Amino acid sequence: MAKTFDVVIIGAGAAGLMCAATAGYRGRRVLVIDHAPRPGRKILMSGGGRCNFTNLNSTPANFLSDNPHFCISALKRYTPQDFLELVDRHGIEHEEKAAGQLFCRDSARSILDMLLTECEWAGSEIRLKTSVESVNLSANTYRVKTSGGEVECSSLVVATGGLSIPTMGATGFGYNLARQFGLDVRPTRAGLVPFTLTPELKQQLSPLAGISCPVEVSCNGEHFREPMLVTHRGLSGPAMLQISSFWQPGDPVAIDLLPGQQALEALNQLKQEHPTLTLERYLARTLPRRFARAFAELQGWDRPLQGYRKADLEAAAHTLSAWTLTPAGTEGYRTAEVTLGGVDTRQLSSKTMAANDVPGLFFIGEVVDVTGHLGGHNFQWAWASGVAAGNIA
Repeated sequence: MAKTFDVVIIGAGAAGLMCAATAGYRGRRVLVIDHAPRPGRKILMSGGGRCNFTNLNSTPANFLSDNPHFCISALKRYTPQDFLELVDRHGIEHEEKAAGQLFCRDSARSILDMLLTECEWAGSEIRLKTSVESVNLSANTYRVKTSGGEVECSSLVVATGGLSIPTMGATGFGYNLARQFGLDVRPTRAGLVPFTLTPELKQQLSPLAGISCPVEVSCNGEHFREPMLVTHRGLSGPAMLQISSFWQPGDPVAIDLLPGQQALEALNQLKQEHPTLTLERYLARTLPRRFARAFAELQGWDRPLQGYRKADLEAAAHTLSAWTLTPAGTEGYRTAEVTLGGVDTRQLSSKTMAANDVPGLFFIGEVVDVTGHLGGHNFQWAWASGVAAGNIA
């Protein structure tokens, strides 16, 4: 005989655990299923192991979706302050790094332990190392066949995440389940992911691997002022991860190496006051010395400023404020922090995350076509969407 629950949640990640605790506190009999041996693995690895668990400045403007208004309701009803109050109740020490970005002071394990404790207090059961083999709906009852036997429920919540970091168990199961019940899935691709470069540019920049510098990067009308990191494979760091979500193959990316500065004005003034100064030395005033030297060599800037004509300085200034390159691609799902696209939100209730035309079926977290910017926004979506479903499921 199949064991009966009120709610079965597939996925023991951030959204699934938040939903389980919320539904459990309502007195619902809740079961969380996950094929992984341990829950919340992405929580543990996030933020360099310290979990950037929310962003105090998170608003709907920090999210990408084909249906941009969808996320507004859930985010308004469960705010960063709401989650912070939960963190404080559990005595978790935290700190603000960049503006609004909250991290655990010690370890991401604190956030996972908090969620597991909340699930335990709420009476929600968690079964790990349990894969779902099939799901069927009959007479408003879901019959879920798992590797550990069959279970039944009236509410089924899909919190399976996206395709990013497959080594941690990511699969397309949630998308397949959505299609099984007639829901559309928006095209998926890797987001918040490092860029790879053409072999020539990679060879030129690879000696600078490990160097970080502040830039403003632009692509397709979007721009971010954050650090850029040169790696052995290409370009990473917050600036590149942010803009990658807006980049499409073949698109150029413009990088302002001197954000906030008027490069041409500065160069003309320097030529007057210090005619023997080189562009390399000028760049080294703002950028790491190794990067300044390599970039000057890359551009062929090997003479003092007095040797540059007006048109030469204009060209150099343009390069410094809009160094334009076309990435070869990205590192893909292997290192992507998120998956763009997912279950089409036009077929879900923005208040409850429930499928409009399938009774008792919910989709939350990353599996949905809602993706946040870097900096704690994706966790805030996990908490908000999990609570929205948990209050109804």
